[in-house]
Amino acid sequence: MAELIPHPFGALVTRMFTELETEKSIFDYPQKKFFIGQSGRDYSVKFHGKNSSSPLGPASGPQTQMAQNLVLSWLGGSRIMELKTVQILDELEIPRPCIDMQTVGYNVEWSQELRVEQSLHEYVKGAMLIEILRASGKLDLAENFGDVLYDMSVGYDLKGIQSDKVRRFIEGMLDASEVVEHYRKQIPEQYRQFRNLDFQTKLSDTLTLSTFHGCPPEEIEKIIDYLFREHGLNCIIKLNPTLLGKDQVRHLLNGIMGYADVHVPDEAFENDATWEQAQGFVERLGLTAKTLGLGFGVKFNNTLIVENHRNFFPDTEKVMYLSGTPLHVLGINLVKQFREIFGDQFPISFSAGIDKTNFADTVALGLTPITVCSDLLKVGGYSRSSAYYKELNSRMDNLGVSDIESYILKAYGNAEQALENIGLGVGNVSGPDVPLADACR
Repeated sequence: MAELIPHPFGALVTRMFTELETEKSIFDYPQKKFFIGQSGRDYSVKFHGKNSSSPLGPASGPQTQMAQNLVLSWLGGSRIMELKTVQILDELEIPRPCIDMQTVGYNVEWSQELRVEQSLHEYVKGAMLIEILRASGKLDLAENFGDVLYDMSVGYDLKGIQSDKVRRFIEGMLDASEVVEHYRKQIPEQYRQFRNLDFQTKLSDTLTLSTFHGCPPEEIEKIIDYLFREHGLNCIIKLNPTLLGKDQVRHLLNGIMGYADVHVPDEAFENDATWEQAQGFVERLGLTAKTLGLGFGVKFNNTLIVENHRNFFPDTEKVMYLSGTPLHVLGINLVKQFREIFGDQFPISFSAGIDKTNFADTVALGLTPITVCSDLLKVGGYSRSSAYYKELNSRMDNLGVSDIESYILKAYGNAEQALENIGLGVGNVSGPDVPLADACR
């Protein structure tokens, strides 16, 4: 199978506009299926203190690897892009195909399928294409739906992350001026008006750490501490579903959900951090982040290592990584367990089996970002996310709300308790505060 080859930037710009004009599509994505927001609706959220027009985003994976992938994700309504994980080993031999979506979701892929420097260039190209498309006025973008954030992802160990190759990538994301100027010059003459755009050069100062299965807890802590102190990054740690423990994972996966043919090997639990270890490094890193004035949170969750019991991948692949629907139950249980201990002390990012049936429920939990991969690999691809918004809109209409904060307050009947917590409960309100409090109920 052919390797990935980045497409020339000028050609991408030209195709984007000519295809929209002649075919009513962009990169084969039909315009009628774009999700460009909705009048009177505000989906915006905060991520590390910055505004995003929606909590939805593509997970680090196939949907965020190439420049055109980022444009397609954006057209589907994604506004927080978790970029494909970058690591020092960028010349790996990856079995192809490396993703099996015949049932739930299995993969044997690793990180980026490009060289590290190519990844940086693709991310800059994607961000520039989105900015050009926004500035063109060709799309009737709704108010409050223009803010997009890029979240980098690196892995998988401290030595690799400290390497010159990965360090240059991070520095390039923090200041992409040279790369932006390189591609600014490649904007075709026909579209020369876009050469004067004030393109974003600080592409990202946030990072979600992808630690491979079996990464020691002390290594995880050292990596985040390094990223805090050396690069000044706001960080999220993506944690593994094995944190639930052997008995609970197998009870939920094999017993409750009935995936009898899926076996999680003992080694998956023996080599991963335990809940107690994770709780410890989260507490310590939280204190470090506070001292340094940086953002810190967790993400639930990574894929789950399972035995390769199918005949899709080569026999040489003894294990594979489970994604999709089963992970949702494991992830939600981890969110519950985490909040029972930490409350709202740390923000939670979520990526586990998101689809149109559970996206609105997950938004109501106040998780940001909520990222998707497996569902977007099914028929319909990026356009499947429009169904997420359709269900969310229906829920918001039923509650009589138009923004995400109000939706979170009312979705599970917590509005009154929230008002009481700030001294605006029934009987404690007077004057101009009365209509404001009533609007929150």
